Formats: sequence, C-alpha cells, structure tokens
Amino acid sequence: MGIDDVVGKGKDLYEENKDKIAEAVKSEQAEDISDKVLDGVADFAKKIAPGAADKIDEIRDNADKSIGNE
Repeated sequence: MGIDDVVGKGKDLYEENKDKIAEAVKSEQAEDISDKVLDGVADFAKKIAPGAADKIDEIRDNADKSIGNE
C-alpha cells in the first residue's frame, strides 16, 4: 500500500465521519481539553517572550473560539 492509498483512505474516513468530528470538536470535553492545552502553551510562550504577553493572550483567545463550545 502506497502513500496515495493511505491518504485516500484517510480522506474517505474523514468524509464518512465529518459530522461526528465536527460535533466532537464543539463538545464540552473538547472545550476542557483545549483550555488546558492552550493555557499551558500560552504560559510557556509568556515565559519565553514576556514582552508579548498581550499578543499571546489574543492568539490564545482566538484559537479557543475555534475549539469546544465556549
């Protein structure tokens, strides 16, 4: 099986389950997990670039709007 076959199967699997995937991304569980991950990444980024804290928070908030239900 070549890489094209694997990619094709992945695309087929996505097409068959895209509604379930969209629902899972907007779930409460996804919200909880994404908040923890985004908070951790933002905190780490602020330690590396403390002068960019406001921009980091803005990016974190924008990313959070795309995941979960809040």
